[in-house]
Amino acid sequence: MAIVFFMNVIFSISEFVFGFLFNSTAILTDAVHDFGDALSIGLAWIFEKISSKEPNSQYSFGHRRFSLLGALITSLVLITGSILALLSAIPRLFNPEPVNYQGMFWLAIAAIIMNLVGTYLLSKGQSKNEKVLSLHLLEDMLGWVAIVIISIVLHFREWYFLDPLLSILLAIFILYHAVPPFLESMNIFLEAVPHDVNLNELKQTILNIEGVHAVSHFHFWSIDGLENAASLTVYTDIEEATSIEDIREQIRLLLVNQHVSHSTIEMVYDPQKLVK
Repeated sequence: MAIVFFMNVIFSISEFVFGFLFNSTAILTDAVHDFGDALSIGLAWIFEKISSKEPNSQYSFGHRRFSLLGALITSLVLITGSILALLSAIPRLFNPEPVNYQGMFWLAIAAIIMNLVGTYLLSKGQSKNEKVLSLHLLEDMLGWVAIVIISIVLHFREWYFLDPLLSILLAIFILYHAVPPFLESMNIFLEAVPHDVNLNELKQTILNIEGVHAVSHFHFWSIDGLENAASLTVYTDIEEATSIEDIREQIRLLLVNQHVSHSTIEMVYDPQKLVK
């Protein structure tokens, strides 16, 4: 993964340089995309090691959210870069400027070769992260194939509007794939209830347990998008310790079915049912 990271960093910087030299907004937009890829690979490389660490006195829930932090940073970079690319490309669409289509062609060929090498190296990795990134690099080649096609067309026709048009399409494509992960990561950091969990239904299921007449302070959040945590206060008119523990175990099993790995269930004896 380290080799692929440095390859992408060096090449994305080269794209920014050649994008300006060739006067191509399409290459500049793809440079944003490739820099985002390099960033995601680098952060995955770093945070994959950190996220596997055990909980400690500072991070009591563990370090699993570090992987989310990487996704949040990468998404933010991609969104910002794509918006800037759109602001640059849209005016050029109505006032096209000549581009160095020969330079675009050879740079795209080099990019395709580099993406093939990166895909091969990452596909040999064992982690899920590496395999996902290898597929993503393979997908990136589609943009460079489009640049190859456009550079060939520009060799025969002075349709310079194709360059900013491709830039706009690439920016929209990047935004389409970057905005949802950004919003999802933000929801997790803000400790929102996961979208696949219906808190009201879950609360009602707990209330249907024999001996439970009220539930309060019910909090449910995701730790990293995969594992969840929950805390709640349960009121019962049952006094026997074994029965109370049985209720707690039933609730814990319900929570486990919702991928809860950390749960705090406070049982309150309320014989007069003052809380409803």
